[in-house]
Amino acid sequence: MIGLADAVLVVHALIVLFIVGGLLAIWTGAAMRQAWVRNRAFRIVHLAAIGVVAMLAALDVPCPLTVLEDELRTGAAGTQGFIQHWVSVWMYYDLPPWVFAVAYVVFLLIVALTWFRVPPRR
Repeated sequence: MIGLADAVLVVHALIVLFIVGGLLAIWTGAAMRQAWVRNRAFRIVHLAAIGVVAMLAALDVPCPLTVLEDELRTGAAGTQGFIQHWVSVWMYYDLPPWVFAVAYVVFLLIVALTWFRVPPRR
């Protein structure tokens, strides 16, 4: 079942890339006056994606994708979320879960402020 766990990991990584890369793309596109950054559907999905992440973290609910991947890999849910795990792997430093919850909420606020600074089309 490692193959399915790897697929969940890839989907999870793509969602993270969409959330983080999407904000950077919006800022870059807005600076270059690109019309696509005002695409309402894209912006709603982007805002909703980080909104779900921030809500789960603030409520201390484990990410369903992380739980699924852990269960597919080991048969049990892990003790860390996706971002916490990979930050500790990449940086060899483990931060408490509340730090990530705060970071997700701050990122949500930045995305929401971007919504008003670079509003989507109606």
